[in-house]
Amino acid sequence: MEHLTEFLMTQKFTPLVNRYAVTAVDGGDVLAFAEQKRFAAREELTFWNGEDRARKLGGFKARKMIDLGGTYDVTGADGAVIGTFRKDVKASLLRSTWHLTQGDSASAVGTERRVGVALARRGWELLDAVVPIIPVPSVPFVYHFDFVREGQPVLSVERMWGLRDRYVIRIQDPGLDRTLALCMAAGLDALQGR
Repeated sequence: MEHLTEFLMTQKFTPLVNRYAVTAVDGGDVLAFAEQKRFAAREELTFWNGEDRARKLGGFKARKMIDLGGTYDVTGADGAVIGTFRKDVKASLLRSTWHLTQGDSASAVGTERRVGVALARRGWELLDAVVPIIPVPSVPFVYHFDFVREGQPVLSVERMWGLRDRYVIRIQDPGLDRTLALCMAAGLDALQGR
């Protein structure tokens, strides 16, 4: 997994748990597997090297119980913090914006690629809150995030069309920790509506 720069992350929907399987973009064996309990008091997710959970790769955990602009610590296999991510609530009023840090490096800022999609998605969510349209928690818009640090691309997460939530994760900065990148991508899926 360490040499790959592109991954495919597929969410496996279950009523009580978000499950994510990560493979190479062209398919193959599961490289990483994660679970996140829905409706947990403190948001947390753990990545494993496969569905058998033989080896922990790392994960993320919210610092506080409930916090709309909360910070999430990302840890590696040994439990040491390798980075953080947080939603920028103010900037997210127009289009969702996240800050991703690794070590002492400057923060990479990730924003939704298209303002029009961001606004349409917010309109749909508002309409669905007033008049429920469909009984599923997601909206029918494909959104993409681009993370940039000091003008240089770091990471992109692109949601694909389809009934299942699938994302292509592209790591453009070779120094970006793979577990940190996967945690950010899973966080975009699990935490985006919050």
